[in-house]
Amino acid sequence: MLTAIAIALGGYYYYTRPFSPDRERFPVRGIDVSHHQGKIDWRRVAADDVAFAIIKATEGGDHVDDAFAGNLREARAAGLAVGAYHFFTFCRPGADQAKNFIATVPRDKPLLPPVVDIEFHGNCPQRPSPGQLAAELQAFLDPVEAAFGKPAILYLTDEADEAYKDHVAERRRWIRSLQLAPIESDWIYWQYHDQGSVDGIEGDVDLNVLKGDRAALNELFAPVPESSSPGTPPSP
Repeated sequence: MLTAIAIALGGYYYYTRPFSPDRERFPVRGIDVSHHQGKIDWRRVAADDVAFAIIKATEGGDHVDDAFAGNLREARAAGLAVGAYHFFTFCRPGADQAKNFIATVPRDKPLLPPVVDIEFHGNCPQRPSPGQLAAELQAFLDPVEAAFGKPAILYLTDEADEAYKDHVAERRRWIRSLQLAPIESDWIYWQYHDQGSVDGIEGDVDLNVLKGDRAALNELFAPVPESSSPGTPPSP
């Protein structure tokens, strides 16, 4: 009994300990947020060694995160490189989801590449076949990448990655590898903690690093030439 308790406590400590990747190898830190983080003091976040923020914009074909516009505006004003992500649902056509994302995320100022979040948790109960998922994802990517002028980045949790990784479009990846360095080499963001702490946010927040230095972040965040950027919705 005592051994089992010791193992459980050891596992809890390992998972929740303040792990942080080596700063010399990964000097650029970032967070990803949604309305779940509540009101964020972005000035304090920026002062706590956070350089970029990926902010939830949309989900499915009609849901908009009610904190998105404010988070995007205030994070940008605080000097962070900002980007938007979409939670991809299995129960709406990819084209409908693309329309929702494009209509919600303003394109009149620089943005990090759009991100597509594919996971089973919190998704529709139906599970598309790899072929069906690939087709619907492509129906999302084509108009979104045309609108934003940058290749998207894909985020897949372990379960979704195992089911679909050999079938989805080839894009740079956002790897979720809690407490351990990624085994993969083809990633651009690494989410290393989902119960992290950052000044300016009450409660837990996802912590990430960029693969590269500030120059790599600046390249990702660089504005798209006007000739390749379609008409834009108004900025929030």
